[in-house]
Amino acid sequence: MSLAPAQQHIRQALARLEEIILGKQDALHLCMACLLARGHLLIEDLPGMGKTTLAHALARVLGLRFQRVQFTSDLLPADITGVSIYDREDARFRFHPGPIFAQVLLADEINRASPKTQSALLEAMAELQVTVDGESHALPEPFFVIATQNPLQQIGAFPLPESQLDRFLMRLELGYPDERAERALLLGEDRRKLLSGQVPVLSVAELSAAQDAAEKTRTSPALVDYVQALVAATRNDPAFAYGLSPRAALGLTQASRAHAWLAGRDMVIPEDVQAVFPGVAGHRLVLRTSGRPDPDAARRLIAAVAIP
Repeated sequence: MSLAPAQQHIRQALARLEEIILGKQDALHLCMACLLARGHLLIEDLPGMGKTTLAHALARVLGLRFQRVQFTSDLLPADITGVSIYDREDARFRFHPGPIFAQVLLADEINRASPKTQSALLEAMAELQVTVDGESHALPEPFFVIATQNPLQQIGAFPLPESQLDRFLMRLELGYPDERAERALLLGEDRRKLLSGQVPVLSVAELSAAQDAAEKTRTSPALVDYVQALVAATRNDPAFAYGLSPRAALGLTQASRAHAWLAGRDMVIPEDVQAVFPGVAGHRLVLRTSGRPDPDAARRLIAAVAIP
């Protein structure tokens, strides 16, 4: 099967990422699908698993401007969005953009910042602009946020509420590498040197074209029936505090299209939906008893819901 040039370039970018982040092919494909679907990504994992390296490597191979913000309790919204400073020479206020004006933004340990600062970022994610002193400033295209959380150390943290978690198209875990990948990591070149030697494999215009092409991947009525059956199962299951929202259903469809396009198909198949469903639904399916997401719920639903 022949691939379009945009697909070839994206495949090449994935191959580069797999040389840096070893043994995580599935997670890297989901990360790329999230970007192609114009969503945002939440990675919840232990320190040292490669979250920062992944974000930096993605920006490098795609030729995107990268910024990292370490979220702390004293971080203010203006530290992210920017501020207007009075210019005496021009006798007016001049806007100085903050780090959010990047194409790939790593929001490291987002749950360490106050709810007010979290909201400033998440509003920008939804509106693709920031407003400072009554003036709106458009964010660059593409705009991809990779936020991280440490699942263990919750003292002094501000967990994201469900309404803000819903702004992330996918939630992923990288996890420990397998023995073979870890051995290659230990014996291989330093990851920072690998990063510094990376050159972009496509332009911003080509990435935008890839996003447009992925969005146009065909979705049959039968496939939509399957998506709706999965969504309905979450809403009818009494174990969950609430089911998937229409925004989540739309995100599931968009992510499935991107996953199919990455595989070189012009039509979504049920396996695409099943591949992205845990990432899209996992952080949204909250158990009624514990009030916490159930990481295994999505896989149980996939097994229980028949393909039309």
